[in-house]
Amino acid sequence: MVLQSSGLAKVKDSLTQKIFLGNEPNAELIAILTVYFVQGILGLSRLAVSFFLKDELLLSPVEVSALLGIVFLPWMIKPVFGFISDGLPIFGYRRRPYLILSGILGTASWVSLATIVHTSWAATLAIALGSLSVAMSDVIVDSLVVERVRGESQAKAGSLQSLCWGASAIGGLITAYFSGLLLQYFTTRTVFAITALFPLIVSGVAWLIAESPVSKDAQDSNQTNSLPIKHQLGQLRQAISQKRIWLPTVFVFIWQATPNADSAFFYFSTNELHFEPEFLGRVHLVTSFASLAGVWIFQRFLKSIPFRVIFAWSTVLSSALGMTMLLLVTHTNRRLGIDDHWFSLGDSLILTVMGKIAFMQVMVLAARLCPSGVEATLFALLMSVFNSASTVSHAFGALITYWLGITATNFESLWLLVLITNLSTLLPLPFINWLPAAEEQTETSEDGEQAFLPDLMSELVLREPESEKNSF
Repeated sequence: MVLQSSGLAKVKDSLTQKIFLGNEPNAELIAILTVYFVQGILGLSRLAVSFFLKDELLLSPVEVSALLGIVFLPWMIKPVFGFISDGLPIFGYRRRPYLILSGILGTASWVSLATIVHTSWAATLAIALGSLSVAMSDVIVDSLVVERVRGESQAKAGSLQSLCWGASAIGGLITAYFSGLLLQYFTTRTVFAITALFPLIVSGVAWLIAESPVSKDAQDSNQTNSLPIKHQLGQLRQAISQKRIWLPTVFVFIWQATPNADSAFFYFSTNELHFEPEFLGRVHLVTSFASLAGVWIFQRFLKSIPFRVIFAWSTVLSSALGMTMLLLVTHTNRRLGIDDHWFSLGDSLILTVMGKIAFMQVMVLAARLCPSGVEATLFALLMSVFNSASTVSHAFGALITYWLGITATNFESLWLLVLITNLSTLLPLPFINWLPAAEEQTETSEDGEQAFLPDLMSELVLREPESEKNSF
């Protein structure tokens, strides 16, 4: 009996170390990981949305780029969701009800896309509602993870970060291939109806959150939330006025705001190269594996390397590798004897690994910039800046696509768009010194400022990670 108990303890310890990266598994951790898993699994509808906008609503690449910029607006106001959650408990709870509500909103958005959406404006509203759903749930789990890592070591906080991103990547991995395969046999609206089931999982796991209701005495003692909010805003203003915080933030904004060619490439891959949905699902499967590989490489080898080194090398290499897309858009790969399909798979694999490594480094940087006392609020603000830059990126991409005259059938200038978008990724390099130096990075860690879970997800519907701008 003792031996049996000892064996079970060893199995549990092994699972804790190898599967949960040293984090003690419990109901709340499972709930947090499930939320990120659902964010990844929502990728099931990514291709369906793209084909729906292109083939059923007949939108141009420029219009799709503009729409993408609009639907990510909820991610720009994430701090607002944090204030609402902290300041306006529902039935005395600050976490559970908002997770339940986010799941219901997500299901409503996908059901509407499956049934009543027939115009571009209605589609924009429905997709934005789905974006709002994920952003809201993300704020809630961010706050939960902040609470979990307080008082823990930097290494363990980083492990939790990688664990949660891994859960998101696994969700994306499971649905990546099926996102294209389903479109071979079902309509886009059927795929939307299937996707509508997953946000309800978030509502279900909300009950696993270990949360005590806010006591009436605590509410009476504050009377209103104006005082704590005012105090929090004061701390926030003091934090962002520090040069060591706003300079890296500006750098990340510049890095993320460079134009992308995602929408134009989707039209090129389907209308010019005639890639089928099943193959595009295969590409997404490859990029999902690559995302996991990027998370593992970062966790295993790179998380202690100085920010400046990671950013410099990843930016230069990504830009250089992105130039290989010129071979595809000019059909040079065919003259070299390389099939379009194989070329796209290999290129997507490498660029995704590079992009995920850089993206993980951004999350760690943002977490380490947050001083004690305003961790969650400042982190949400930094992520809002990051997502605002993504909106700017889509806007710039749409504008350049329009100037070059690229349409759903005209891709003569696509090579120039590829050249511009890849060279623009080098623009932040002159400002690399705005990032913390190696010694400053070490000091930050020793001061005990905790890295905690990033938002977003990496596999949000309609969107590859923005650092993977040149992948399909």
